[in-house]
Amino acid sequence: MKVSVYAKDCPSRQILDRIGDTWSVLVVVMLADGPQRYSALAKRIEGVSPKMLTQTLRGLERDGLIGRTVYAEVPPRVDYALTELGRSLLDLVGALEKWAEVHIDDVQAARAAYDNPGVRV
Repeated sequence: MKVSVYAKDCPSRQILDRIGDTWSVLVVVMLADGPQRYSALAKRIEGVSPKMLTQTLRGLERDGLIGRTVYAEVPPRVDYALTELGRSLLDLVGALEKWAEVHIDDVQAARAAYDNPGVRV
């Protein structure tokens, strides 16, 4: 089977959707430091709803990018960690994170210029 992300039915497009998703990128970056509990992820990733965080974690687990470990404790403890496949994304998502931080002023200036044609920014 020929793989091309430009083909509408190509499975590789699905993984681009997963790793290009805002919440997925943030979860992967956070897990770079080691296993995290759900509550720690929810606390550090501001703005993510419990539903979206749960969906993101399940999707990343389904795609083999993170693993979920359940500990038989009371109350139950669940840790999420990057798999080897997930760790292979760290350079890529780290570069995206750095690019966004370095170029945010340029992007905001471009948006202001686009939204207000004729006004000097």
